[in-house]
Amino acid sequence: MTRPVIGIFGGTFNPVHIGHLRAAIEVAEALSLAGVEFVPAARPPHKSGEPMLDFELRLLLCRLAVEAVDGFRVNAMEADRPGPSYTCDTLAELREARPGEEFCFILGMGDLLGLATWKRGLQLGRMASLAVHAREGLGLEVFTVFLKSNAAAMGAAPTDDPAVWELPEGRHITFVPVARLDVSASDIRERWRQKKRIDGLLSEAVLRELKQREDALEAAWAR
Repeated sequence: MTRPVIGIFGGTFNPVHIGHLRAAIEVAEALSLAGVEFVPAARPPHKSGEPMLDFELRLLLCRLAVEAVDGFRVNAMEADRPGPSYTCDTLAELREARPGEEFCFILGMGDLLGLATWKRGLQLGRMASLAVHAREGLGLEVFTVFLKSNAAAMGAAPTDDPAVWELPEGRHITFVPVARLDVSASDIRERWRQKKRIDGLLSEAVLRELKQREDALEAAWAR
């Protein structure tokens, strides 16, 4: 019997916005995932200098963002982990705790291109399938060039479909084109600093919560 595949969508989510949600929905539909779990990073190693809302608030905002989406949930596993939040450690812990499930790590094209700088980044496909969405506007050609350059390190091999490459143990890395929404957390933070409206860039539930957390936003984002 085929085991269910759960999408793992990690990130700082500072704050979570409609671009995150839409990308996760489209990847889940394209790959027929059994569900998607948002996994906020408690201490992201690549963004240590970024002005950031505290973990508990980012966790709450993610829960508000996905609460009305069937099959979506938030996983708070990073809360108690000491040290930086490395994706390889997250996937290893998930595999150990839930041996009856398969996982598919969802990442943007920009993350894929920087994977060699991550801890065991080019080895992630040995722990989970990978789904790469083109939120940054980069397409299949960039995906293909990257995989050709890193095939040996990743254990990847092409298939008849240029958007799908084989990975070890029957897994795959798949390019998933998604609707391009030019929304970023950094742009939302900058708009907030300039006292511009951020309506429409976040779910209504997230926006309402942020409006009630002016002190937290001031402490984190005004720097």
